[in-house]
Amino acid sequence: MIVGIVLTALNLRPAITSLGSLLEEVRVGLGMSGSVAGLLTSVPPLCFAVFGVMAPRLARRFGAAAVVCAGMAAIALGLLIRPYAGGTAGFLAVSALALMGIAVSNVLMPVIVKRWFPDRVGSMTGLYSMALALGTSSAAAVTVPMTEALGGSWQTGLAVWSALAAAAVMPWLPFVRDRGASPAAQAPAREEGSGPRITRSRTAWALAVFFGLQATAAYITMGWMPQIFRDAGVPAGTAGLLLAVTMAVGVPLYFLIPRFATRLPHQGPIVVVLGVCGLIGYAGLYVAPAGGAWVWALVLGIANCAFPLALAMVGMRARTGAGVVKLSAFAQSIGYLISIPGPLLVGVLYQHSGGWGQPLALMAALMIPQIAVGILAGRNRLVEDEAAH
Repeated sequence: MIVGIVLTALNLRPAITSLGSLLEEVRVGLGMSGSVAGLLTSVPPLCFAVFGVMAPRLARRFGAAAVVCAGMAAIALGLLIRPYAGGTAGFLAVSALALMGIAVSNVLMPVIVKRWFPDRVGSMTGLYSMALALGTSSAAAVTVPMTEALGGSWQTGLAVWSALAAAAVMPWLPFVRDRGASPAAQAPAREEGSGPRITRSRTAWALAVFFGLQATAAYITMGWMPQIFRDAGVPAGTAGLLLAVTMAVGVPLYFLIPRFATRLPHQGPIVVVLGVCGLIGYAGLYVAPAGGAWVWALVLGIANCAFPLALAMVGMRARTGAGVVKLSAFAQSIGYLISIPGPLLVGVLYQHSGGWGQPLALMAALMIPQIAVGILAGRNRLVEDEAAH
């Protein structure tokens, strides 16, 4: 189960960051405008919002392990076919298949951790968050050099990531039919459907908006940061490496932050520190994008660690397993819906202003409400108590 969780987490972002590293080549190869490329960076959160809602229902019907297993198969198939689908429409359609697999796995990971490791939620959340960061940064770092080593075709450079997803299918196979293998996994299916009325909880809404704003920042970073550096005169390979640094910062921090967060009565101070790092990073990209590139990559990597904090708060803000299922699906689906316009708007502003001043001002402005709702979500409240009133 631990191997399955780690391999799954490794596959939750390479579909996106490998594309970010080769966005210019894909854009030229498929004949896309800047606005359409912006749309391409908005597709992941759209799919996560739409398909993430389905995860609890699918888990009730087939079992969480079976759904994650199918999700990994969908990622493998999608990544293999995507580069050869022909044209922008085909590329987007097949991307959606891979992203559907990622979406359901995103929502079910906290649920599986809560069930199988109820006494080690902080450590296991940290472990899979760290694996997620490792997969994200690896894809960003090696996609460009690997593409060059494989003959320089961006199609091959993207398709090769399907092998990692195929490997992640295997550990889940023993759990597909055996839903009750673990005592902790024997929570009855009906319990998942009987959780709190989540829309009544202010904390749930605050967490959903916080999740959405941190996702906005993350997808803008993953989709556009290499292009910001390339436009400042940084070589393509180095730009991919800078994105990798941003993501690699998360490897230790993704493990440490959930463990640290669970020991604090209020997670607000962590929210503020991460938000301030974001503001410093965006200001740096505006003032000296090439000169301080490594510093800004590092600082924005720290800012991106709002993601494991949000995941940890999902587990902390609900009392029961049913509450965690509902809160995870609600916060992630609403959150990813909120994050959809961000990367698209950045693409439009970039194309029409001809530079990065306006997009960076937008990114910095969004950090302020992220800090505010994060402080609200970080209060020691339970959604079940709020939903009861």
